[in-house]
Amino acid sequence: MPLNASAIYPSTDPNFITFPSRRSVVHSTNGMVACTQPLAAQAGQQILSNGGNAADAAVAVAAALNITEPSSTGIGGDMFCLFYNAETKKVSAMNGSGRSGAGGSLEQVQHDLVAKSGTAGAKIPTTSVHSVTVPGAAAGWVDTVERFGSGNLSLEQILAPAIKLGEEGFPVSEVAANAWSEGEELIRQASPNYGEMLKSDKNAQDGRRAPKAGELFANPGLAKTFRLLAKNGKAGFYKGEVAEALIKVVHDLGGHLQLEDLENHLKVGSEDVEAVSLKFSGQSVHEAQRASLHSENRTDSEKQGEKSNHSETPGGIDSEKHDEVQSPKEKHSVEIWEHPPNGQGIVALMALGIIEELERTGQISTWTKADHNSTQHLHAVIESLRIAFADANWWVTDPVIERVPTTELISRPYLAERAKLFSPDKASPVLSHGSPAHNHSDTVYFAVTDRFGNGISFINSNFAGFGTAIIPAGCGFTLQNRGSSFELAEGHPNVYAPGKRPYHTIIPAMITNPSDGSLHSVYGVMGGFMQPQGHVQVLLNMLTFKCNPQTALDAPRLCLGAGLPDEGDVMDRTVYLEEGIREDVVKELEALGHKVELVRGHKRKLFGKGQVIRCHVEDGRIVYSGGSDPRGDGAAYPG
Repeated sequence: MPLNASAIYPSTDPNFITFPSRRSVVHSTNGMVACTQPLAAQAGQQILSNGGNAADAAVAVAAALNITEPSSTGIGGDMFCLFYNAETKKVSAMNGSGRSGAGGSLEQVQHDLVAKSGTAGAKIPTTSVHSVTVPGAAAGWVDTVERFGSGNLSLEQILAPAIKLGEEGFPVSEVAANAWSEGEELIRQASPNYGEMLKSDKNAQDGRRAPKAGELFANPGLAKTFRLLAKNGKAGFYKGEVAEALIKVVHDLGGHLQLEDLENHLKVGSEDVEAVSLKFSGQSVHEAQRASLHSENRTDSEKQGEKSNHSETPGGIDSEKHDEVQSPKEKHSVEIWEHPPNGQGIVALMALGIIEELERTGQISTWTKADHNSTQHLHAVIESLRIAFADANWWVTDPVIERVPTTELISRPYLAERAKLFSPDKASPVLSHGSPAHNHSDTVYFAVTDRFGNGISFINSNFAGFGTAIIPAGCGFTLQNRGSSFELAEGHPNVYAPGKRPYHTIIPAMITNPSDGSLHSVYGVMGGFMQPQGHVQVLLNMLTFKCNPQTALDAPRLCLGAGLPDEGDVMDRTVYLEEGIREDVVKELEALGHKVELVRGHKRKLFGKGQVIRCHVEDGRIVYSGGSDPRGDGAAYPG
C-alpha cells in the first residue's frame, strides 16, 4: 500500500529550515526568474520562451504564485513594481494599491469597531472586514502588461499557465503547506465560503482542511477568476460576477465597500509614479564597484574620466554640485531605487544614508568581511533602521491625500541630523516605528530579467498571511487586510479616510550603476516591515561583505521591533536575531541595551524571503546571476 503524502513530506518536522542552504548561484544569458515557488517560476520561463519580456513573465509568475502560495499573495491584494527598460536605461515605478471605500468615514469605522468589541483601538484589526481595501493587483497585472510588456503575447496567453495549475491542481510545497496549516482556522472563521481554500477530507472538521506538503490542490474558482480577467481585462474583475461576489461578502460581514469603489479603480487604474533613489558609496561599495568594472565593459571616456579625477570629495553621495566632476568614490557608487510612498521603500534609503553618514563622521568604521554580523555592524544597522522607521511611521501615507516630504527625508542634510541620534555605546531611546510586523505580514517578492536586458522587481501581497481570509463566493481568492495599516487617531497623516491608500509595506528594489545607467541588480526581500531591513542587509552583504547573490540571501539576518507573527507588542523594542548569529554577539548587543531574542526553525519566516538577480557583461553579452532565499520553497531559474 503506498504511503500518503504526509508520510513522505513531513513539513512539520521541527528540524526543517534549521540550517542554511547549500545552493549554487544560477547563471543565465537568456533571462532569469527568481521566486519562492518552482511551478510559478516555470510559468514565467514559459512566457519568456514564448517571446514575452520580463514584464509579461512577471504577471504570469504573480498569477501562478496566487495559485501555489495563497497564504502570501493574491489577486485580492495589492502590487507594486519597478521596471528597468534596457533601451532607455530608465527605472519606472507603478503603484498598484487600492483605496478605502469612498463612502466610509473614520467615525463610522470607530463606531462599528466599538459596537463589535467595545473599543476602537489604535488600528483596525487584521481580521475585521473594515480592513478590506479595494484590491489593486488585478488592475496592476493588466497595467504591467500594457505599459511594460512586449506586446507579443495576449493576457490570455500570459495567464494560461496559472489557469492550468488552478484547474488541474498542483502539488503543494513544504513552506506553503506549513503557512496554509497555520492559516486554516482563520480561513474557517472568516467567511461562509471557506471551503474554497481548503482540501476535501471526510475525516477532517467540516470535511475540509489545509492541504499538506506533496498533496494535490486545485482551485477552479480562482482559475475562473483569471479567465474572466484574461477575457475582459480589468472589467473582468472590477465589474460583473467577481465584483458582485466581492461586494456581497463584504456587505454580509458588515463592511462598507461599494461597487462604485471597484468601478472607480477600474477607471483610474494603477498609478505611474517616480521611483526614488539614493546614490550610495559608503562601506567600501565604491571599491567593489571599481573592481567589478572590467575594462571591456567601460567606454574610453569612462576610463579617461577615471584617470582625471584623483581627489575624493567629502560626503560621498550628495549633491548636485558634484554632478559635473565626480570623484572616483562617487563614480563607483551604486544607485538604489525604491518605490515611493505610500510604500515604505524610503526606510531602506534613509537607513543606508545614515550608515554612510556615520562612516563619514567616524562614528563607525569601514567594515571588512570579518565584521559581518559583528556587534558593531549589527548595532549600526539596528540603530539606523530604528531612526528611519520612526520617521516613516509618521510620514508614509497616501501622497495624493497628504503631503509626504520624500525628497527631504532622503536628503544629505536631514540624514546628517538624524545620524546625530546614534550612539556607538548604547541603544538609542528613539521610539520604535509603532506598528511593525507584529501582524503576520506575508508577501511574495520575485525578480525577472529577460534576454533583452530588461528587469522587473515585482511584489504582490495580501498583507497579513491570507489577508482577512474572506473569500468572495466562487472566486477562489481571499481579500487583503491592508486597511489595518491605517491609524485611527485624528491628526495623524496616515489616519483612516475615505478613498485613501494606507502606509504600505510592500517594496520592490533595484540597483543601477550611475556611471552608465546599466542594471546592476534586481532584488527584494518580502515580509511586512522586514522588507526595508532586508534590503539594507542583503545590499551590504553583496557589496560590502563581498557575498555572491546566494550567500547574500543565506546569511542570518536581524529584524528589529517586529515581534513574532500575531504575538508582538505595538511598541515592541525587541531585536530579533536569526539562528546562526554568534552567541558572543548576542550578549554584546544586550550589554549595549538591546532587548534581543534568537529565532529558530519555521519562525525564521520573520526574516523574510528574498530574491536577487545580478547582472554583468561578458564578451558583449549580459550574464544574469541569481540567488533565492533558503527560507522559501523556490530558487532562481534560467530563462
